[in-house]
Amino acid sequence: MARSPRSSGQDRAGSKRVGALKGLAPFVLKYRLMVVASLVALVFTAAISLILPLAVRRVVDGFQTGATALLDQYFLAALGIAAALAIGTGIRYYMVTRLGERVVADIRKAVFDRMVGMSPAFYENLLTGEVLSRITTDTTLILSVIGSSISWFLRNLLLFFGGLVLMLLTSAKLTGLVLLIVPVVVVPIIALGRRVRALSRENQDWIAQSSGKASETLLSVQTVQAFSHEHLSRGRFAEVTEKSFAAAKQRITVRAVLTVIIIFLVFAGIVGVLWVGARDVRSGAMTIGELVQFVIYAGIMAGSTAALSEIWGEMQRAAGATERLVELLGAEDSVTDPAAPVPAVMPGRGEIAFENVVFHYPTRPDAAALNGISLTVAPGETVALVGPSGAGKTTVLQLLLRFYDPAAGTVRMDGVNLRQMARADFRRNIALVPQEPAIFADTAMENIRFGRPEASDEEVRAAAQAAAADGFISALPDGYQSQLGERGVMLSGGQKQRIAIARAILRDAPVLLLDEATSALDAESELLVQKAVETLSQDRTTLIIAHRLATVKKADRIVVFDEGRIVAEGTHDSLVAQGGLYARLARLQFTEALAAE
Repeated sequence: MARSPRSSGQDRAGSKRVGALKGLAPFVLKYRLMVVASLVALVFTAAISLILPLAVRRVVDGFQTGATALLDQYFLAALGIAAALAIGTGIRYYMVTRLGERVVADIRKAVFDRMVGMSPAFYENLLTGEVLSRITTDTTLILSVIGSSISWFLRNLLLFFGGLVLMLLTSAKLTGLVLLIVPVVVVPIIALGRRVRALSRENQDWIAQSSGKASETLLSVQTVQAFSHEHLSRGRFAEVTEKSFAAAKQRITVRAVLTVIIIFLVFAGIVGVLWVGARDVRSGAMTIGELVQFVIYAGIMAGSTAALSEIWGEMQRAAGATERLVELLGAEDSVTDPAAPVPAVMPGRGEIAFENVVFHYPTRPDAAALNGISLTVAPGETVALVGPSGAGKTTVLQLLLRFYDPAAGTVRMDGVNLRQMARADFRRNIALVPQEPAIFADTAMENIRFGRPEASDEEVRAAAQAAAADGFISALPDGYQSQLGERGVMLSGGQKQRIAIARAILRDAPVLLLDEATSALDAESELLVQKAVETLSQDRTTLIIAHRLATVKKADRIVVFDEGRIVAEGTHDSLVAQGGLYARLARLQFTEALAAE
């Protein structure tokens, strides 16, 4: 069973320490040159900031000397320092922001690349909306940290220690008094910082769940509206959103309290130190310039201390976001490709074999979806799978596509165990028409071309004609270039199905899987598609799932499923003659058809 990241409704543990940000290292270290350039610019601007108070001291003391020429030189030097600071800051901003954007783009791609390859079992325990929240909201937090917070953190760290050293050189006595304040400031940072970390993780979890709820509802908006469920859906979304806000409000409150405590303690201490310094100037123990210099360095230290506490909170939030993204990148899947895959037979012959296959869905471990299935399909054979809903028919197709692996037994294609091949390789030999066709927010042309991206426009049109889709596509406002809307909202159910069939025809694979492919078609379109399918299936292996027995009567063989087992197989006539489940299904359907007439 796939091991997915902890869901947002469970195990709301606080994030790890800021050390969780080390999960970003593989992405950041890809751009070492940019990192080095950013650090050089950072150190340069910090050094310039620390030199400025020395220039100010010279200017202040210059007023007392009365040397006009020397005073002019000090002013020009101060102007030059300011220009260097401006240029260095601009370079630092450019390099750090660019690095942040580049790293976040890489993280988003890496997470999407990982998620798009995960098996359906993974998504049984995690909402796709939550995954999208992590890709968007969490990466935005990381962008703020890499693109600004870490840079500011390091800059203020340099200013803090550089200011401390220069304060010592200016006045050891006053610096000693300032250092007495440090333990008083550090204690609330440590105590309240832990609470901020926990609340940050909880806030992000609720945001993710809110996105999941919104995605789930909006993707099924027609069903929601049809059942007048808008009020309940709004209420559920509002409940999750309010919980997210409540967690954010707690986090903001703790951060605000932390900021108040630190700023008050720092500036109260500075005022006390200045009082002592003013008395030293009066007594001649230091010059006015030295006191001004000390005051500026004390201000730099105070500002950097306040900034560090603020940035620390942001980094803790980003640590929680990083932890969540690393969970996705490190998530284990129950279905994986082998380290040394066996090449798939290309082009495939289309031979399929199920050997004593047993399978349980991860969310229903006690009920066997397939129980000891053995089935062999010869190349070019058309086999219909029939039976009641939940009998295991669609599961056969899912195992053949290796969306899941069986608990026992083997599934083979062209004599090779599917587990021994790379999934992308053997799936090239398969074309699928699912029961609920996927229509993308793109043109009709590109939706069909999805089956074979390199196909020409003429090949796409030929596939549409074979699937009886050319007529309605040509009638659209822009023909094949018409946008079909998200999930094909512009199309009827039957039109979606014909687009999906055209896509499978275009793929031209040796194995064709039809899962209720004609279920949404009207009688005329069904007849046209059935003829297309008959032509298409003549030289390829075809597995057809259909509840309408009229659809499968012409199959080479019919396999009857019931409760995860094969209970009968044969032609339509032989199965009707045998009696049993198939005969009962046939009798019910044809009796209903006669009654309808």
